[in-house]
Amino acid sequence: MGSLRPLLLLLAFLGSLFLSCDSFSYDEVTALVAIKEAIYEDPLSFLSGWSTLDKNPCGWRGVICYQDHVQILNLTKFSLRGFLSPELGKLTFLQQLILRNNTFVGTIPQQIGMLKNLTVLDLSSNQLSGPIPPEIGGLTNITKINLHSNGLSGSIPKELGNLMNLVELNLDRNKFRGSIPGKTWSSFSSDNHRRFASHMNATGFCQSSQLKNADFSYNFFVGSIPQCLKYLPRSSFQGNCFHDEYSILQRSAQQCAGVQPIKPPSRSIIRQPTWLFGLEIVTGAFLFCFIIVAVMRAIKSCKPKSSAIIPWKKTSSGKDQTALSIDGELLKDVPRLSRQELEVACEDFSNIIGSSHDSIVYKGTMKDGPEIAVISLCISEELWTNCLELCFQTEVIDLARLNHENTSKLLGYCKEGNPFTRMLVFEYASNGTLYEHLHYVEDCQFSWTRRMRIAIGIARGLRYMHTELEPPFTISELNSSSVYLTEDFSPKLVDFESWKMMLTKSEKNSGIICNGGTYHGLPEALERRHMDMQSNIFAFGVLLLEIISGRPPYCKDKGCVVDWAAQYLEQPEMMCHLVDPGLRYFNHDNLRIVCEVVGLCIQPNPSKRPSMQILTSMLENGIDTSATADLKESPLAWAELALSS
Repeated sequence: MGSLRPLLLLLAFLGSLFLSCDSFSYDEVTALVAIKEAIYEDPLSFLSGWSTLDKNPCGWRGVICYQDHVQILNLTKFSLRGFLSPELGKLTFLQQLILRNNTFVGTIPQQIGMLKNLTVLDLSSNQLSGPIPPEIGGLTNITKINLHSNGLSGSIPKELGNLMNLVELNLDRNKFRGSIPGKTWSSFSSDNHRRFASHMNATGFCQSSQLKNADFSYNFFVGSIPQCLKYLPRSSFQGNCFHDEYSILQRSAQQCAGVQPIKPPSRSIIRQPTWLFGLEIVTGAFLFCFIIVAVMRAIKSCKPKSSAIIPWKKTSSGKDQTALSIDGELLKDVPRLSRQELEVACEDFSNIIGSSHDSIVYKGTMKDGPEIAVISLCISEELWTNCLELCFQTEVIDLARLNHENTSKLLGYCKEGNPFTRMLVFEYASNGTLYEHLHYVEDCQFSWTRRMRIAIGIARGLRYMHTELEPPFTISELNSSSVYLTEDFSPKLVDFESWKMMLTKSEKNSGIICNGGTYHGLPEALERRHMDMQSNIFAFGVLLLEIISGRPPYCKDKGCVVDWAAQYLEQPEMMCHLVDPGLRYFNHDNLRIVCEVVGLCIQPNPSKRPSMQILTSMLENGIDTSATADLKESPLAWAELALSS
């Protein structure tokens, strides 16, 4: 019996080890399941395989393990909607937490501060709110924090300045207030165009000697930009409420109204004699008057500091306008073309392919070969205001951001005074508009598969503009006339109608913008455009109906296509009535998916319309647009193929 005792003790010890290992693994599994349970919408069923019945989560989608521990959790673009579970804190071996481009709501749980091995935290492009937990300042190994494009608020915790290994920080496009933490009390020394301060004499981000990239733009930060951060591009601070010479493109006074620096609470209150209080009031009043007089004299004597200034002039109404300015650096990368070379390219502006009372569209060919579409704005110099000039320049900047196979590329702009000229130059799609092919072209019937390819191409273009651009970009009037087709019938989204919106909005807001002094921000029309994605999604649903039915969005005889289609969309056995009668073949499964997408797009409540990311995934995953798709749906095509082989 005595000889068995050591053996029993050894077995007990080994058993405890196995129990300990099983228990720890179980903690990670339950943590992942808790994360899944906090997600209430998983439209693409990406997390369907996450189950407690499986004791090894390393095969789960989005989970990457090393040495039997979860080290990477990457749920990028899973179209998830839900909350961030506090159980995240139990994944103590986690090194990368990447949840960008979903719809997570609520606050960031403070338990993330327990992930001491974390090097990458990416929660960007969600709908998170509330402050940044100061516990994140304890993640000493972290090198990248990306929280852009959420609804986060409050001030930046000073604890983030303790992250000595932080290389990249993106806090842009949130609702942060207060000042950016960072002060120094010692001189700086230059090193590779970067200024570093002694850690002993610095606070906040001035301690972050490894920080190479940071973006604080489009929040509500106030005060001054820390001197130690001015090695960053000026665009990293635009769209805030700063008041120093380094800042550019700040928010308007109306947007910054009521935004004040967050002041620390006073530690003690010292009482003082009444006579001293009165003396302070009198002195303060004199000082205030002195400052007012000095400021007024300075305003009269100083000229606006800007790299590009629109000259002062009088409008046709005789009302004076104050000079406006825009940062010329933003236009430096957009090619500026002369009127003469465009006149040669467009055959003396005789090749007109479209027109309205606001603009004329010409087709041309440049000397080096590419075909172009040139939009010339129809407005006289007498009616051209400073506000319109600002709108034109910001429109050029906005359009120049587009770079996708399903969006038309801006090739340049033309701005001349004699004769007065404002033009936008795009690449030309040689097959005209989708509207022309669906409603005007005879004997050019699109097959079902070609229509599906066009629909998916449009969806991909919208997905790019809505989810991959910051800020998002939307088409001002999305319809079949804004879809141009290339030689191989690939769709290109073009925003030729955007100028109408600019013109209307600038006229409405001209009193606000033009009479308020030098303006360093984008017009409200552009800001509205960046947030008008739900209107694009509704228009995309209407466009899908137009593609499958061949009916225009509205006509006097047949009314609105949405009203007509409503009777068929919810009845699978009736959906075939939506198909263009000119089509001999169509795919029933494709039709069901398209109708499902249309139903989601045209919901009356905009908040219930899914994102283009979800809608595009539904079309891509459910519709076959391969080269054999036409053959599968057409017996005649199979016969032709057999005869030719």
